[in-house]
Amino acid sequence: MIRATPTTGTTPPVDPQAKAIARLTKTAKQFEGVFVQQLFKAMRDTVPQDGLTSGGTGEDMFTGMLDQNLADKLPQQWKHGPAEAMVAHFRAQVTAQVTAQADSSPTPVDFRR
Repeated sequence: MIRATPTTGTTPPVDPQAKAIARLTKTAKQFEGVFVQQLFKAMRDTVPQDGLTSGGTGEDMFTGMLDQNLADKLPQQWKHGPAEAMVAHFRAQVTAQVTAQADSSPTPVDFRR
């Protein structure tokens, strides 16, 4: 009988399915931030720029930085944002893909006793 013996100083194996869902969640959150930043940019483009209130390139730069900061902070305030919808939509596909990869790969055996 072959026994797997725990070794000291090693981390326990990470569940590949949990790791894949965590990557999906991280990617969805990043997409959400880019989406919000583009939304702010499109909204600002609708405001007419006249010579009196235009701040020039400095205002453009700082407005872009403000939009980026708001895009990072605003989705954290949402109870149910686009990221949760994307994770819910793609979770089954990611789970099926990880399961298929696990079924096709050989199981490692620890021969140490």
